Amino acid sequence: MNKYRIIGALLVVTAWVMFAVAGFVEHNINLKKKVESTVISTDVVEVKDLAAAKRVVPKVTEEPKKEEAKVEAVSMEAVPKEEPKPVTPPRVEVYEHMTLDELAAKLDRSLNSNLAGKGRLIAEHSLQVGVDPIVATAIMLHETGCNWRCSNLVVACNNVGGQKGSPVCGNGGYKGYPTLDAGIVGMIDNLARNYYSRGLNTVELIGPRYAESGTWIAKINSYIYAIRAK
Repeated sequence: MNKYRIIGALLVVTAWVMFAVAGFVEHNINLKKKVESTVISTDVVEVKDLAAAKRVVPKVTEEPKKEEAKVEAVSMEAVPKEEPKPVTPPRVEVYEHMTLDELAAKLDRSLNSNLAGKGRLIAEHSLQVGVDPIVATAIMLHETGCNWRCSNLVVACNNVGGQKGSPVCGNGGYKGYPTLDAGIVGMIDNLARNYYSRGLNTVELIGPRYAESGTWIAKINSYIYAIRAK
């Protein structure tokens, strides 16, 4: 009797064990299927997500490549040196709205024979010592005849003003000069020293002291008029 109870109990235990094993196996199989289903579902979702991402992501356009600046070869030729521009000197008027050059040219237009070309010397020295250059030229033309042809006093003695004194040259006690330029300077210095420095600075004031002729003043003024007109 006890033997049968034991066998029966063993069978019951065995059945329960087998039932438990079967249940465990079935549970594992269902769990595996569930896992596989989940994996497949996840994969699908990822694929869908990737597809969606592919649709959402805008198309990236590549920026055009910037062209590199081309550097042209520079010729190494020497740059020509620029010549300095001539500087025009300011206009300096020295006498009656004339420059020294203009005054000299005006005097030269009346000087002939031995006195030709001496206009600049007469102008420069007259202005230097305070003598009117046209008055000085007019006296020279009257005393020497150089408006046409100079007298022998000019040719032999370089005396352009009819001055007397030493060293004497020739007859009449007229003064002689070593050069024509020295004679011109000496005549102008005589006007500056003995006339202009004493206030005798016009033809009318110079005449009575310079010459004995009563027509000297009129003749000098006539020369002055002719010089200014040229």
